[in-house]
Amino acid sequence: MVIQAVCVLVGATGSGTVTFTQPGSGEPVTITGTLTKLKPGKHGFHIHEYGDHTSGCTSTGGHFNPQNVDHGAPTDPDTNRHYGDLGNVTADKFGRAEVNITDNLVALTGPNSVIGRAVVVHADEDDLGQGGFSDSKTTGHAGGRLACGVIGIAKQS
Repeated sequence: MVIQAVCVLVGATGSGTVTFTQPGSGEPVTITGTLTKLKPGKHGFHIHEYGDHTSGCTSTGGHFNPQNVDHGAPTDPDTNRHYGDLGNVTADKFGRAEVNITDNLVALTGPNSVIGRAVVVHADEDDLGQGGFSDSKTTGHAGGRLACGVIGIAKQS
């Protein structure tokens, strides 16, 4: 049974919609969509702990990290990165970024489901935990939060 979720991101300098599709429990999740109003270049793209927007994107907490490990790249071994570490999206000269990610740690079912959590687009490039900055191993030194949205169960077609 295919499971889908959707996230509408809103922010003063970023917005868009991404869809999460999981062909079945335990299968990788594909994340697709379009982001707009971004500054051209790379932007950190993460799943955060909470779907709480009571204080805007700041109340979404840190990256979703149920294993309590260091920040890393989506290509790192599964035990060496946060479940929410999805790397970067790249905005073109018009501020538009296409999202097309397939990830083995993101899940729409089970105890580590991302449904109800938030997607956040950051101001700067994620250094994938390799930058040597004081926050590289926690946030990827990706900067402020431009846009965010809650991941919700999508209407099944």
